[in-house]
Amino acid sequence: ATGYPLAFVAAKLSLGLRMDEIQNAVTKVTQACFEPSLDYCVTKIPRWDLAKFEGVSTKIGSAMKSVGEVMSIGRTWEESMQKAMRMVDPSIAGYEPRRQDRYDGEAMTEVLTNPTDRRIFAIAQGMYEGTHSVDDINKLTNVDKWFLRRLRNIAVGSKALGALSLDSITKEQMLEAKQLGFSDQQIAKRLGKTEDEVRAVRKGLGVTPFVKQIDTLAAEYPAATNYLYCTYHGMASDTEDSEKGGVVVLGNGAYRIGSSVEFDWCAVSAIRTLRNMGKRAVMVNYNPETVSTDYDECDQLYFEELSRERVMDIYEQEGIDGVIVSVGGQIPQNLALPLHEAGVKVMGTSPLMIDGAEDRFKFSAMCDRVGVEQPAWRELADMGSALQFAAKVGYPVLVRPSYVLSGAAMNVAHTEEQLKAFLELAEDVSEDKPVVVS
Repeated sequence: ATGYPLAFVAAKLSLGLRMDEIQNAVTKVTQACFEPSLDYCVTKIPRWDLAKFEGVSTKIGSAMKSVGEVMSIGRTWEESMQKAMRMVDPSIAGYEPRRQDRYDGEAMTEVLTNPTDRRIFAIAQGMYEGTHSVDDINKLTNVDKWFLRRLRNIAVGSKALGALSLDSITKEQMLEAKQLGFSDQQIAKRLGKTEDEVRAVRKGLGVTPFVKQIDTLAAEYPAATNYLYCTYHGMASDTEDSEKGGVVVLGNGAYRIGSSVEFDWCAVSAIRTLRNMGKRAVMVNYNPETVSTDYDECDQLYFEELSRERVMDIYEQEGIDGVIVSVGGQIPQNLALPLHEAGVKVMGTSPLMIDGAEDRFKFSAMCDRVGVEQPAWRELADMGSALQFAAKVGYPVLVRPSYVLSGAAMNVAHTEEQLKAFLELAEDVSEDKPVVVS
């Protein structure tokens, strides 16, 4: 997946072929005996679903606890790392502290000393708040200073962004932020603007991503692959002369509990059907474990984020005819309405109909309108009204977030204390979407 076909070469060697007899699948010209020379940086992060289980230790060691992984590609590790963190879960903005993962005093020392699935957010907190230096974190975590210094670059870049305004930001300042891996959404948060406002200014300044090919010989020989990634480090795209148009298929992202190989099968089936129909098929996914991220399966493979920003970048760059969101599971499903509102042609079921089914409030209201019986329900407007509703109808009550996968943060509360905790969890997962109590 990182560009050099290790398993392919190993299989050929086991059959008795020599290295100079095996063709490099990327260049189609050189042999496998060439030492790989990379001009890109790859970051892999495991996907853990430890929060789904009560009483499970969150400490990470040699035992296999992850349920999937993500892989990001960039020209610098800062860019690659921020992309990878967003890939792990759409609720993660990038390398920055999270409200639900904050630590103080001994708790901070504990989480830095003993590796868990949340330690990266403690490192971010220490750097962003200036309470821990690179040396401090190195002593507690044993993470190499090379990585810590680059994480510090991101924290310093974030502080610099916060001192700017969108009205006066220069092209150089915007480019520097994007080269550090900051998304439009992150920049918008720091400047007090919307993602669309940042995108409009960024494009107006001429700051757009370049499309690069995976190339195992660092451009010493022309790459013949359709294996692509986006970066803000570059002078030109490698695909300027390639064919445009076709249909984008959004993959499933990282495997997790409730979303696995079945969605990969759906995505691959969609790609193969499009190609059999004579349509150009463009795949967007970032899961190195899938068949859909095999560049032989499609006309163009973008090993990229499944975000509104990145899908729109590809949509505009490739002159795409339409986007299929229905075969990749919850992550593409959640993008249907935002992409539709941005003017992207979403193929298949109308995004408005998808929203009517995914939005708990709209779906429950529709059931009431057509006379379908259901338990009494109430949208969470604030904690007080939810507690009053639960006291009125009686416990237990069911907490139901919107736009979530396999019942994430859906819980049955038997007491007021449980309800408070479950509502906070549901709000974190559902973000700006409605949470319903019934």
